Amino acid sequence: MANPAKYVWLDDELKDAARGGVPVVNAGLHYGFTVFEGIRCYATERGPAVFRLDEHVDRLLDSALIVGFRDLPWTRNTLIDAIYKTTAANKFSACYIRPVIYLDGAMDLVVDSGKPRLIIAVWEWTAFLGKEAKERGIRANIASFTRLHPNIMMTKAKVAGNYVSSILAKTESQRAGFDEAIMLDPQGYVAECTGENIFVVRNNMIYTPGRGAILEGITRDSLITLAQDLGHTVVEEPISRDQLYIADEVFVCGTAAEVVGLREIDFRTIADGKTGPVTRALQAEFEKLTSGRHARSAAWLSPVPAFDPALAQA
Repeated sequence: MANPAKYVWLDDELKDAARGGVPVVNAGLHYGFTVFEGIRCYATERGPAVFRLDEHVDRLLDSALIVGFRDLPWTRNTLIDAIYKTTAANKFSACYIRPVIYLDGAMDLVVDSGKPRLIIAVWEWTAFLGKEAKERGIRANIASFTRLHPNIMMTKAKVAGNYVSSILAKTESQRAGFDEAIMLDPQGYVAECTGENIFVVRNNMIYTPGRGAILEGITRDSLITLAQDLGHTVVEEPISRDQLYIADEVFVCGTAAEVVGLREIDFRTIADGKTGPVTRALQAEFEKLTSGRHARSAAWLSPVPAFDPALAQA
């Protein structure tokens, strides 16, 4: 965390981050019963703006519904307002935003015996996969851990507990000398990376795994649209691991990672081992989009409203 925030949002108000805390005994901490989002705020000529905020908040609420939270005390609009206030109070021109709904209490493993609680944290976070990743591309391997089966865990919800396997996979890969891990689905087809969706370019076509076994990334959806704007055909279909090796390009995307090419997978160089032209074009379009210079920026960037300093005295 490059630069910590001064304020966090707890339940229904801003709090001093140094004094903010959560109960020690809660199902969110002990059992991973927490849903969350990863959102980016970008610096633009018109000031800070949050990327696809409505869609992220909708997915947060969808995740809460999927895992069984009932009667949340926050609406879509109050969550959006709290995110704006937390971002503005910390005076970051660009930052990462992490809203979290966790289950307080419920140590008996029953959702209804606990209480949903809200945290919104922000921090400055730039190069998730390293400073050189965007330019050079990264090295990845196929993880020994399988992406969760849809009947083992709710794979469409962004649940904290789902990321235990991601942590295990990425740690294993980095200890083996790679930058990232690619996870296969229970049928043995490519699913996604530990925190990113994946795309393959072959003979001027772009392929990506279908939505069945993956978390449907909002950045993924954005790139599909941008690729189609550039005239590319994007096909959602099963992808085998050996299709990765013979691809013209492979790239991954996510809120934290943005758009990054893969130059090597399982010790096999992808094409010429450099970030390819399709990936570079999409990187350029995404940068234009998030800096407010793209035709779609107005629809997908939400300017952070001016903040009343009095609200930060809580």
